[in-house]
Amino acid sequence: MTLQAVSLLPTDRFSIAISVPLIIEYEDVLKRGKLPAYITNNDIIDFIDFFCHIGDQQDIFFLWRPLLPDPSDDLILEVPVAGSCGAIITYNKRHFKNVEKFGLRILDPKEFLTEIGVIS
Repeated sequence: MTLQAVSLLPTDRFSIAISVPLIIEYEDVLKRGKLPAYITNNDIIDFIDFFCHIGDQQDIFFLWRPLLPDPSDDLILEVPVAGSCGAIITYNKRHFKNVEKFGLRILDPKEFLTEIGVIS
């Protein structure tokens, strides 16, 4: 999700679906030391807490992994399937081939923000 999309949250334009494993993955990625130095560990914790507060938590009752080339992407795919979401928003569209069978569209952030009318 892009900073522009995150800055809209919470919003009535879209919602985010989360799961415990996905939140743990997000936290791990954010703490890998690749963010600007001014972003502190407390900032990351606050951001994760914010996502947990506004996100629609999905309980995952099925395990059909592995399905995608990257096991971390399976964590992402499970959540919108469980939440009956309409799309996955990602810069990594090539890793989500053939997920249309789950009724999902794969959009990059620009396509998504255009679709919801934030950018033209």
